[in-house]
Amino acid sequence: MATHPAPRDEARQPAESTHPVDEKLPALKMATSGLQHVAAMYAGVVAPPLIVGAAVGLSGAELTFLTGACLFTAGLATFLQTLGIWKIGARLPFVNGVTFAGVAPMTAIVASTKDKSDALPIIFGAVIVAGLLGFLAAPVFCKAVRFFPPVVTGTVITLIGVSLLPVAFGWAQGPNPAGHDYGSAKYLTLAGITLVVVLLLRRFTRGFVKQIAVLLGLIAGTLIAIPFGVTDFGPVADADVVGFPTPFHFGAPQFQLAAIVSMCVVMVVSMTESTADMLALGEVVERPANEETIKRGLRADTLGSALSPLFNGFMCSAFAQNIGLVAMTRVRSRFVVATGGGFLVLMGLCPMAASLIAVVPRPVLGGAGVVLFGSVAASGIQTLARAGLDKDNNVLIVAVSLAVGVIPITVPDFYHAFPETARIVLDSGISTGCVAAVVLNLVFNHLGKSRKEERDVTHPMEAGEEIAVVH
Repeated sequence: MATHPAPRDEARQPAESTHPVDEKLPALKMATSGLQHVAAMYAGVVAPPLIVGAAVGLSGAELTFLTGACLFTAGLATFLQTLGIWKIGARLPFVNGVTFAGVAPMTAIVASTKDKSDALPIIFGAVIVAGLLGFLAAPVFCKAVRFFPPVVTGTVITLIGVSLLPVAFGWAQGPNPAGHDYGSAKYLTLAGITLVVVLLLRRFTRGFVKQIAVLLGLIAGTLIAIPFGVTDFGPVADADVVGFPTPFHFGAPQFQLAAIVSMCVVMVVSMTESTADMLALGEVVERPANEETIKRGLRADTLGSALSPLFNGFMCSAFAQNIGLVAMTRVRSRFVVATGGGFLVLMGLCPMAASLIAVVPRPVLGGAGVVLFGSVAASGIQTLARAGLDKDNNVLIVAVSLAVGVIPITVPDFYHAFPETARIVLDSGISTGCVAAVVLNLVFNHLGKSRKEERDVTHPMEAGEEIAVVH
C-alpha cells in the first residue's frame, strides 16, 4: 500500500515542472490571449502588402487578396516558430509576419520593372532565393549569440522598444498622414482614452481580465470611437466570407540577380533583428535563447520566407511588438501565440474575419501601442541593470550604441546621401545599434585581453574599469 503515493507524485511531477512557455492554458484564455497578439501585430502585417500593392497598381480586389495572403503566410510562419518541426522553430511565444525592412527594396524593384505585372513575380523569386540561402546560413549565423552578453542584449532590447514607439505615435495621430485632420485632438483623445483604459484595467483588475487588458482596451476604444465617426465597418460589409490564397496567383516567380541581391541584404538585416528579438524574448520568458534556439528560430524565419511566395506572401520575420505584449501580460505560453497564428490563417482564408481587426481605428491601436512598445524598452532597461554598468567600458558601449540606434528615429534622413542598398541597414536603428554594441563590446571588453584578465572578471566579455566616483 505504501507504493501508491509514489506513482501519484510521479504523475504530478511533469505538470509541476512544466515551464510557462510550454504551458497549455484553458481554451477561452488561449483564444482571447491569442487575439491580443493578432491585434498587436495586425497593422504591421497588412502595411507592407498595402504599400507594395499600391505601387504595383493593384485593384481593390487584388489588394485585398494580397493582404489576405500575407496574413495567411504570417500564420504559417508563426506555427513554424512556436510549434516547430524537426530542428526548425525556436518554440518560444514568437510571432512572425511580413518584415517592414523589405518594403523599400520591394518598391524599388517595382519602380525599376517596366511591366508592372512582372514586379510581384520578380519579388517572389528574390524572396524564395534569399529565404533558402538564409536557411542554409542559419547554423553559421546563430554562432553570433556568444557576442550578445547582457550589455549588448539590454541595449538592443531597449532600442527595439524605442524604435517601435514612433509607430505607436504615428498610429495615434490618425489613419492618413496626408489628411487635413492628421494629429487632430479627436485622434489624440481616442489614443489617450485607450491608453487610460488599458492602464486602469492593469491597475484595478486581476487574473484573466488583467492579462487581456490590451484586447479589452482595443474593444473599448473601438466602441468609443463610433460617435467620433472614426470607426469604419465598411471593410466587413465588403469582404467575402471565404477566400484562399491561390498559389502563384500573380504569376510564376522570376529570378533577377539585382532583385535577389537586394532581398538577400534584407534577409541579413532580418536575421540580425530576429536574433536580437529571440534574445529579448528569452529574457522576458526566463528561458534564455542559446545558440541552438537561435539556429532553430532562424531556420523557421528563413523557411517561412522561402515558402511564403508560394501563397503570394512576402519575407517573414519576428514581430518585436508582440514581445512587449508577452512582457506586459506575463502570459508566456507559446501555444497562445500559436493560437494567434491560427487566427491569422483563418483570416487569410476568411477575408470577412480579417476585416474585423481592420475595424479597430489606428488611434486606438496607437494608445495600446504606447504600453506594448514601452514594455519592450522597460525589459531592455531591466537587462541593462544586470549588465555591470558600474564599469566604465560598459557605460560607453551602451551610450554610443543607443546614440547610433536612435539616429534613424530622431533624424530619418541622416543617411540620405548613402546608396539605397546601404540604407536598408542604416535606416534600421535596431540593426545599426546592434552592430555598434557588438563591435564596441569586442573592442572594449574582449580584444587584447589576456587569459589571466579574462579569468579575473565575471564574464569574459564584460570586463572594464569601474567608474571613479568623485566625492
